[in-house]
Amino acid sequence: MSLLEVKNLRKVYVTRLGGHPVEALKNVNFSVEEGEYVAIMGESGSGKTTLLNILAALDKATAGEVRLDGRALSDIRESEMAAFRRDNLGFVFQEFNLLDTFTLEDNIFLPLVLAGQKYADMKRKLDTIAAQLGISALLKKYPYEVSGGQKQRAAVARALITAPRIVLADEPTGALDSKSTDELLQLFSIINHCGQAVLMVTHSVKAASHAGRVLFIKDGEVFHQLYRGEMTNEQLYQKISDTLTLLATGGDVQ
Repeated sequence: MSLLEVKNLRKVYVTRLGGHPVEALKNVNFSVEEGEYVAIMGESGSGKTTLLNILAALDKATAGEVRLDGRALSDIRESEMAAFRRDNLGFVFQEFNLLDTFTLEDNIFLPLVLAGQKYADMKRKLDTIAAQLGISALLKKYPYEVSGGQKQRAAVARALITAPRIVLADEPTGALDSKSTDELLQLFSIINHCGQAVLMVTHSVKAASHAGRVLFIKDGEVFHQLYRGEMTNEQLYQKISDTLTLLATGGDVQ
């Protein structure tokens, strides 16, 4: 059984003013295996952000289903949803979403505090993750005292500290400079090699070229996918670039 299963997913938005319905997702089908690293790409308006919001249980599909570890998200009661997200999903956002009045340590602790865990247990988990991500010396600093790349490392630590079944990343390199982007992508590769499943929505060919598989969304559907196989990052980068060009020009994708 796959870790994440998406079957016949459809999402239709209806405007309040009674305009024509907008079909953001048409018939999306794919799965993510344990320990897989998948990137989702597509032009603005292709439906990839809508898809990520449904996978994160922040939005509901019009039809179809999403299953995580065999459990349908639609079966989870609203009163249980926050705890389900906290225990099963890790989130990494473009804008970091760190609280400036909290130290990095307290920001990372937050999901565990909400889960009612003891300080000793939280500290043990943090020490391991902070060492892995290279932020042990920064934990007492506030977000406004560190660089963008260091903020994003803290955001990754917060996503990992609950030992989520899957990490959902929304344009995680979008607010970073080139050096910080390289460091973050290396970190994602490291945590993936340790067995963490990652699903990343991105516009960046460079970011996608670090994944093991790339899904291309066009007009609300999974239009094409690429598997890394034996390709290097550079070779996959070129394949992704070629595919995006064909998608934009209406050419046939092999």
